[in-house]
Amino acid sequence: YANDAFPEEYVPTVFDHYAASLTVGTSGAWSDKAEEDYDRLRPLSYPMTDVFLICFSVVNPASFQNVKEEWVPELKEYAPNVPFLLVGTQIDLRDDPKTLARLNDMKEKPISVEQGQKLAKEIGAYCYVECSALTQKGLKTVFDEAIIAILTPKKHTVKKRIGSRCINCCLIT
Repeated sequence: YANDAFPEEYVPTVFDHYAASLTVGTSGAWSDKAEEDYDRLRPLSYPMTDVFLICFSVVNPASFQNVKEEWVPELKEYAPNVPFLLVGTQIDLRDDPKTLARLNDMKEKPISVEQGQKLAKEIGAYCYVECSALTQKGLKTVFDEAIIAILTPKKHTVKKRIGSRCINCCLIT
């Protein structure tokens, strides 16, 4: 997205950084590895994060399952008050004959838009969006929605003191 092109070759890193100039200003995007080797390092990148994109491949049902079993619990533990979007990726492969044949061999199907929307609601995602990095379909929408999630007023818990007692209040800012 940042370079307006799909990279032909990916060089693995622990932590990638991208910046893109958007109509509402400059937004930085960080991408880190979703591999077990980096489980202990990944939360170090969470402080001061304004929004998370929880991504899964629409042609990889295991990655869809990991959203609920791994990624949401991790964010709830390390960044419980930060909004997140659920993002279905690789939508260009949803109708690809080779991909469909591979999934059929494993008795699986691509994840539907409806399944993504249902999970997004269930896990409390700001919204569900889909994209293809290859064709760039939906990419701008992903980042536009992320910015909107950042700018949308959130409920904050504020502690008020009345005498020596502290009372929790809900403040919409």
